[in-house]
Amino acid sequence: MKSPPELKKLGWLARFKASLRDIHFRKKIVFFSVLTIIFSWLFWGIPLPTNLSSEEMPVSTKLFDRNGKLIYEIYTDKRRTPIKLADLPPYVREATISIEDKDFYKHYGFSLTGITRAAYNIVFKGKLQGGSTLTQQLVKNSLLTPERTVRRKIREFALTLLVEAIYSKDQILELYLNQIPYGSTAYGIEAASELYLDKAAKDLTLGEAALLAGLPQSPTRYSPFGANPDMAKGRQETVLKRMVEDKYLTQEKADAAKAEVIKYAEITPPKAPHFALWIKEALAEKYGEALVEKGGLRVTTTLDLDLQEFAQDAVATEVAKLKKQKVGNGAAIVTRPKTGEILAMVGSKDYFAQDEDGKVNVILAKRQPGSSIKPVNYALALSDKKITLATALADVPSCFAVAGQALYCPVNYDGTFHGLVQARFALGNSYNIPAVRVLAVNGIENFVDFAKKMGLSTLTDPSDYGLSLTLGGGEVRPYDMAVAFGVFANQGIKAPLVSILKVEDWKGKVYEETKPSETEGDRVLSNEVTFLISHVLLDNNARSAAFGESSFLNVKGHPEVSVKTGTTNDRRDNWTVGYSSLITVVTWVGNNNNTPMGGAVSGVSGASPIFNRIIKEALDKAEKGTYNKEDDGHSWPRQPEGVIGKNICTTDGLLPPGGDDNPGCPTRFEYFLKDALPKTTEGERRDVLINKTNGQLAAPDTPPELIETQNHPIYTDPLGTIYCLDCPIASASATIRYP
Repeated sequence: MKSPPELKKLGWLARFKASLRDIHFRKKIVFFSVLTIIFSWLFWGIPLPTNLSSEEMPVSTKLFDRNGKLIYEIYTDKRRTPIKLADLPPYVREATISIEDKDFYKHYGFSLTGITRAAYNIVFKGKLQGGSTLTQQLVKNSLLTPERTVRRKIREFALTLLVEAIYSKDQILELYLNQIPYGSTAYGIEAASELYLDKAAKDLTLGEAALLAGLPQSPTRYSPFGANPDMAKGRQETVLKRMVEDKYLTQEKADAAKAEVIKYAEITPPKAPHFALWIKEALAEKYGEALVEKGGLRVTTTLDLDLQEFAQDAVATEVAKLKKQKVGNGAAIVTRPKTGEILAMVGSKDYFAQDEDGKVNVILAKRQPGSSIKPVNYALALSDKKITLATALADVPSCFAVAGQALYCPVNYDGTFHGLVQARFALGNSYNIPAVRVLAVNGIENFVDFAKKMGLSTLTDPSDYGLSLTLGGGEVRPYDMAVAFGVFANQGIKAPLVSILKVEDWKGKVYEETKPSETEGDRVLSNEVTFLISHVLLDNNARSAAFGESSFLNVKGHPEVSVKTGTTNDRRDNWTVGYSSLITVVTWVGNNNNTPMGGAVSGVSGASPIFNRIIKEALDKAEKGTYNKEDDGHSWPRQPEGVIGKNICTTDGLLPPGGDDNPGCPTRFEYFLKDALPKTTEGERRDVLINKTNGQLAAPDTPPELIETQNHPIYTDPLGTIYCLDCPIASASATIRYP
C-alpha cells in the first residue's frame, strides 16, 4: 500500500501527462482548423469540372433565311456554336496541338517542361506563369477568372487533375475547340471560322486551319482584322512549321498551305437588321430572353436573303436620287400572298443612317396611306353592289356637309375636274372626288369595319374619321397594307403574314414548325370582287390620263401586275403598292419626322421606281419556281364564273338601248358581277337650271338674272348629284349632306 506522499506525487504526474495530452489535442485542433480555413479559402465556391460540358453553357442563337443562309446571330457577349471533333478535318486538331501543346496526348494535364519554365519565371523573374497545356487553358478560360494569383493557380492545378480524370483526351480537345476565345466575340473554332472566314469550320482548308489555330495565344495581336494583319500570316507560318516538326505534315504540304490565298470575310453591316431584330423580339416574347440569347436556337425564317439585299439596295439607291425632292427615307416589304410569307423587309434606307433615324422600322410604323387605300373603298362598294366598274361618278366641285363640322370640299391631285367618270377610270386615275363619293355611299362605319377585316388593324373607331379617310386621312402600317393587298392577290383569302418556318435548338429539339399552306386563311372578299379590282389596277388604259402611257407602274415582262399609288395632300407620305398572284410589294418614301417632301414627288416619281425594281426581281424569281415550283402568274387574274363581260355606253356606263347589234351609243367593254348588271340607259332628259354665262349647271349662288331653264340629257350619280351630259364639264359646286 502506497503512502500518502506517493499518492500525492502520482496525482501530479497524472495531471502533467493529462495536460500534455491536452496541449497535443489543442494543437491538432488548431492545425486542422487552420487547414480547414486554408482549404476553404482555396477551394470554396470552386466550379465543378462537369460544368465544362454543362447543358447550361451559353450557345448563340442563329437566324437563317429560307435557304439556310445566316442572317443574324444573337448572343450576350460571346458568339458560340458547338461542333463535334469528328466533324472537323484532322488538320484542325493537329494544328491546335502542335502550336499549343505538342505532348497533349502524352501528359496528364501538366507539361513537365512547362512547369519547369513556370517555376523558373516565378522564382527568378517574379512572373506568375502557368504551364499552359490545353487542359489548363480550358480550365482557366472556362471555369476560372483571369486573375493571376497563387490561389487561382492552385485551383487551376486541382481542376486540371480532375478534368483529366473525368474526360477523355478527345473530349477535352473538343471542349477546348468549342470554348476557347479566338478574338472579338468568337468563342470556339466554329464561331471563329464564321467571323474571320465566313465559312463553317468543317470546310476549313489546311492554311485556314493553321491561321485560326494560331489565334488563341494572343487573339488581338494575331487577328487578321487587327492593327497588324501581317502578324496573322507570320503566326500561321509558325503553326505550319511546328506541324512539320511534329510530323503531321510534309514540308511540301506546309509550303502549299502557306501559298494559299485566304479569302477573309468582309466586314459588313448586319444582314436584314430590321427583320432580324423584329424576329428576335418575337422569339423573346414567346420563349424568354435567356433561351433566345443563350439557348442556341436555330431559326429558319421565310426571308429570301438574296431578294432582301436586292430590295435594300433598291431602296437606298432610289432614295438617294430623291434628295433634291427632300425625300429622306424609304421602306419596302415583299410577301407571298398565297401563304403570307415575308420574303423581304426593308425598314429604312440604312439601319445606321444618321440623317434619318435609320433604326426605326417604318414597315411597322403608322403612316398616312394617301390614295393607296382607295381600292379597299371601291372593293366594299362593289361587294355590296352599290356600284359597278361602269358606274359613273360626278367629278365636279363637291362639298360634303356633316353636322357640327365645317364643309369638306375635296380636290383632285391635278387640281381640275373631269366631269362624269366611270368607276374603272376614277380608281385607275386615282381621282379624289369620286373616291369620296364612293365612301359616302359606303358609310364610314361600314368602311372601317371592312378595312379591319381586310387587315388594316390600326383603323379602329369610326368616329375618329371623316370622308377624307379614303384619301389617306387615317394611319396604317405598311405591314398591314401587305396583308390587305394580299387579299386582292389571293382571290379574297386573307393570309396572315408569316415570318418563321422552324425553331429548333442546336441539338435538334424542335420547338415549333410551320408549313405555310396556300389554302389556309379567312375569306373576307369574294373572288369575283378581287378580280374586278385587280383588273382595274393592271389596266394601263384606265390610268393613262393621270399617269401617262409609260410609267413605273408598268413592270417590264410582267403585264399581270396590279398597282396603286398614294400621296398624301401635304406630301408627307408617298406609297406604291402592287401585286400579282405570286408577289405583293409595298413601298414607301417620306421623312421619319413627317416633314413634307418636295412638290415634284408624286405617285410615279417617289416610291414607284423602288416598287418597279423590287417586284420585277421578285416575280422573275417566283415564276422560275424559286418559292414554289408550281408558281405561274402569267394567266392571272383569272376570270371567275361569277363575272361576265358586257358592252356599255361610254357616256353613262349603262347598257346600250339597242343591245350589242345596234347600241345607239358609243360603247366599251366592261366586267360585272353576274348578278349586278347596270340598267339599260333610257336617255333621260330633264329641265335644268343653266348658267347662261358658261352653259353649265347653275350653282346655288348663281344670280337669278344669269339663270335660265333648259332641257338637257342628264345622269344622276349614286349620291343623287345631277349631271348634264351635254353641258361643258361642270364647275358649279354640288353640296351633299352626309350622312
